[in-house]
Amino acid sequence: MCRVLEVSVSGFYAWKHRPLCPRKREDGELAPRIEDTFVRNRRVYGSPRIHADLRAQGIRCSRKRVVGLMQTLKLSARRPKQRVVTTKSDPTARFAPNLLQRNFVADAPDKKWVADVTFIATGQGWL
Repeated sequence: MCRVLEVSVSGFYAWKHRPLCPRKREDGELAPRIEDTFVRNRRVYGSPRIHADLRAQGIRCSRKRVVGLMQTLKLSARRPKQRVVTTKSDPTARFAPNLLQRNFVADAPDKKWVADVTFIATGQGWL
């Protein structure tokens, strides 16, 4: 492997047994806290909120560092689904009379028609 990568054997073993730099060691301690905060908050917190939560816990780090660690951990906040209002009830509207009284059996075809229309597409928009 050393021959293929063109590095000395002593250099490889020196690298292998070298302790982690302080930055990597701090990242190793910070990453589980970021992941814990992310999971504890239903996976909807992004880097600004996680950064604020870490600051509240007394942990000092930059928001960009939180962003980088979240990208390394493949954590991204889920955006809430936007609800679309399709029906707007009119409290003054009158209901159509119930002519069938739940009797759906017909004597012949095309005698009883039943439908439930919530909205209809028109040239001017949805009604």
